[in-house]
Amino acid sequence: MPVLSAQTLRHLLQHHLLRVDTPVDTARQVADNLVEASLKGHDSHGVTLLPRYINAIQVGDLNPYAELRLLRDEGPLVSFHGQCGFGQVLGQQAMSVGIRRARDYGVAIIGIHEAHHLGRIGAWAEQAAEARLVSLHFANVSAPSAVLPFGGKQPRLGTNPLCVGIPRAGHNPVILDFATSAIAGNKARIAWNEGRPLPEGCAVDHQGNPTTDASSLMQDPRGSLLAFGGHKGAGLSLICTLLGAALTGGQTESHRFPPRPGIINNMLSIIFDPLRLGAGEAWQQEMEAQLAWLRSSSDEVQIPGEPEARHYAQRSETGIYVDEVSWQQFLDLDPNQPV
Repeated sequence: MPVLSAQTLRHLLQHHLLRVDTPVDTARQVADNLVEASLKGHDSHGVTLLPRYINAIQVGDLNPYAELRLLRDEGPLVSFHGQCGFGQVLGQQAMSVGIRRARDYGVAIIGIHEAHHLGRIGAWAEQAAEARLVSLHFANVSAPSAVLPFGGKQPRLGTNPLCVGIPRAGHNPVILDFATSAIAGNKARIAWNEGRPLPEGCAVDHQGNPTTDASSLMQDPRGSLLAFGGHKGAGLSLICTLLGAALTGGQTESHRFPPRPGIINNMLSIIFDPLRLGAGEAWQQEMEAQLAWLRSSSDEVQIPGEPEARHYAQRSETGIYVDEVSWQQFLDLDPNQPV
């Protein structure tokens, strides 16, 4: 598999985005976001998504010129329509508004619906944490259902991610970011590309039988992903779609979506200033005491966000690998690509 530096991949992604008439600043921001996701170990939300984005632009599912449209402004509560624009751009803009409002009011609630793929939701929690703010994010995926509800026979839920970010003084923030399915849908795509089996307990085939064959999720007749943790993950997935979509004006999985190249996300974000709560400055000391208490259990204990930091350091040094299937998709976009 090709292994490329982050800078090389940034240039490559910008090249392909500019070829389909993406504005220069947007192409740079999208490329930076995707490369950052890959650097942090999330290949499923990284550079390999670019060919799908290009296809979505070409069929009209993704508008590279779209901007956030303000729907309602109630001070600490703000609602936006994403107009099927790049989530990497719109998500950053929406979080910037939320950060400013949280500084003004102590808390902000930001709704955004019908954005194209918002990418790694952890990036928006990191943005808030850099501003010393805590954030919670509930997102849904407006697409054909891929996940079984608990006890269900047919998929009725999305992979609907949940994310929480908590800043730490002098340290990387705590970033908990996960799909409510046992694995993210794009992780199944990467496994299929690489010819790897899925982990056990993640999926069933179209007849409801447990499977580790990634093709069962990528080819018809398609199977389904399972929610993580049984009824708990399925319940969280439902909460993400009720808060992230129904409450923001987006579409829940109850709509019958045709399969399309585009990835439409809706998200509700809650951002607040921890210093305005009862603990004041003492909350940081209590958090650090709890994290140290966790680490005292074993040298193998990891705090959410640490795997990403470790991957970032390693891949910044050694480069980012691109699986052969995705690399061929890049070549199909432009055989003369500048790599």
